[in-house]
This record gives sequence, C-alpha cells and structure tokens, in this order.
Amino acid sequence: MNIALLGYGKMGKIIEKIATDRKHNIVLKIDHDNQHELTAENLKKADAIIEFTTPASVLSNIQHCFDAGVPVVVGTTGWYEHLPQVKQNCIETGNTLLYASNFSVGVNIFFHINRKLAKLMNNYPYYDVQVEEIHHTQKLDSPSGTAITIAEGIIENVDRKKEWVNVLTAEGNDADDSSLRNNQVLIESFRIDSVPGTHTVIYDSEVDTIEFKHTAHNRNGFALGAVLAAEWVHNKKGFFSVEEMFNFDI
Repeated sequence: MNIALLGYGKMGKIIEKIATDRKHNIVLKIDHDNQHELTAENLKKADAIIEFTTPASVLSNIQHCFDAGVPVVVGTTGWYEHLPQVKQNCIETGNTLLYASNFSVGVNIFFHINRKLAKLMNNYPYYDVQVEEIHHTQKLDSPSGTAITIAEGIIENVDRKKEWVNVLTAEGNDADDSSLRNNQVLIESFRIDSVPGTHTVIYDSEVDTIEFKHTAHNRNGFALGAVLAAEWVHNKKGFFSVEEMFNFDI
C-alpha cells in the first residue's frame, strides 16, 4: 500500500518505520514546515492516510482527505464533539474514515474487558469507580481520549453512573473530589515527563479495592495499530470506529 502521513512528529516517525517494515510505501509526509504540500493531488497518491496531529488541525485535515477521496485513519483525539457532523459528511460524500481514541491492540482488549467488568460491577453498588490516566507533559488534551472511552464504557454498563468529570492533578497531589456527585465517574489526569500512557480503573469499597490497569511501555503499540487500521480500511467505504476492526466475540 501507499500511505500518506499527516503529522510527522514522534508518532509519525514510528508509524513510518512500522509501515515500511510491513512493506508499505510512505508517499507523503506532512508536518508544520511543508503544509503547502497538503493538496488533493498529493493525497491521491496514497491508498490510505494516517492522521496524527492536533485537535486544532484535525478537522481541516479530515476535510482535505475527504476532498481527495482517500480513506483516512484518525488517531488524533480532542475533537469528538464534532463526530456527528464528520460522520454525516463522510457518509454523504461517499468517503471513508476510521477513528479511535487508541489503536493499540492491548488497549482495545482493555476496553473490551473494561465493559465486561463494568457490567459485572453493576450488581455491587457499594463499590465506587474512578479512572486514572497518566501521560507525558506534551499531551495537549485532558482527559485522554483513551480515558474517555474507558469512562464511557463504565457509564454504559453501570446504571448508577451517568457522566464523567475530569480533574487535572499535579504530581504528588490528590484530586479534590469533594464536589463529585454519586452519578459521576471521576477521571483523574496526571502529566509526567516521558510517560507514554497508563490507565487504571479503580473500584473501591470500605472493605477492598479492585484495580484494572494498562501500561504502555512505548508508542509502538499505538503506531502498529494505526498501520493495521490503514490496512483494514483499504477498499472500504463508510464511517468506522476501531471496535469494528477489533471484533472481539467474547
């Protein structure tokens, strides 16, 4: 496959290596210094586009991909309030988009088990639940898209929880959850140098605590998943979430 990369920072460079190791060709790399090359003509050289940029530029980048008519895999988070409009645009124009808060195979297994665990814990209301996430200090959005997906999986399956709230907490301090309501899931966010991503679901009661945790050792899992997504979405039409690629049946 020919692949175009929108975003060529740390993640883009790892995606490039994994894609070339899997015998794909990188035909276009767009970053801050060559935005003039982001044209429909250049994008049409690709069979699929992988987009890892920023919340400020992702919607414009998606539109460029739609204008070129090339399937796009979007790993940028922090824009999901626009999902309904983007989905409608994608379908009406006959385009292809696959998005995920996290493309890692391990994280998507974690998402699946999180939903199963939440459904089980719904039967035990004396446990409260919260989500903790830790990322590197360069991460621009808070909470992480991964943490939001985890919290939404809990809310979908725990009847007493209706919404999530986020607190960005300084390292070494505890979150002030004094205003937290019983129907809310706290997402506590930490930003620490050089942490690729750690997510923990905590069910806590007076008698014990249950913790369910995923720790990324590096960005390679995210990058591999994005390349797998580009392979999966090739020659497909429509608007997809990563759950459709990871079709877990248990």
